[in-house]
Amino acid sequence: MQPLAPATLSDALDAAAPGAALDLPRPLWGFGGVHGGLSLALLLRAMQSLVDDRPLQQVSAQFRRVLRGPFALDVSTDGLGRTAAWCHGRATQQGETAVSATALFRTAGDAPARTLAPRAPTVAPWTRCAEFAVPREFVPFAQQTEIRPAGDARPYAGGDDAELIAWIRLAGDDRAPDLARLAVLMDGLAPSYAAVLDRPVPVPTVTLSLSVGDGLRAARDPWILLRTRTHALYDDGWFTEHLDAWTPDGAHLASAEQVRRVPRAG
Repeated sequence: MQPLAPATLSDALDAAAPGAALDLPRPLWGFGGVHGGLSLALLLRAMQSLVDDRPLQQVSAQFRRVLRGPFALDVSTDGLGRTAAWCHGRATQQGETAVSATALFRTAGDAPARTLAPRAPTVAPWTRCAEFAVPREFVPFAQQTEIRPAGDARPYAGGDDAELIAWIRLAGDDRAPDLARLAVLMDGLAPSYAAVLDRPVPVPTVTLSLSVGDGLRAARDPWILLRTRTHALYDDGWFTEHLDAWTPDGAHLASAEQVRRVPRAG
């Protein structure tokens, strides 16, 4: 099958389907290959078509090798249960798995007596926050997003706290985030550990687990508020990053964890 070569992020998402073959251009690349959040979004879009558009409860993805050049989307389901459906997906190149994911889709249950969700930090609205330019030569995917920091920290500024808080949206896209767009945006900021580094260093994602909140159903604005934090990094360079996202009115969109790795110098 001749792979499709979508020119834009929206075209890539629209082309995602079971069995689709894609070849994404460099503007859709992150650290050395296809952006991690985008590759997960493509698998989610393909898996959704197998489960009657049930809402996602959680997805866990493993980034085994960098996606460069043509790849195919291979997705399957274990069957639709009454309350849950499990799906599996792979992005493969020449028969080898580059990205794999397992997703749990749910059906609506009885409303609990009380709901709980992380509270959004108190920050200025995106209209009062200045845009932050990410060097495209370092991360080509930066041209796909508009980022407005809402905290004091900046990536690669040699700060003391490994936390980043920013408003983020897809550039030129006025639609509120659906599941696929949310997956892209959750991986749209620099790694939070970059806030304590003093020079650009690639910090690739190894795993990404995403759980969706109630706010996604009612999202109406393309902007989301994203907070990312690294609690600890040890001398082997591996660390876990925690992320939360909210709508501009404070509804919780999603939580995520990423396992990342800081390459050794030299």
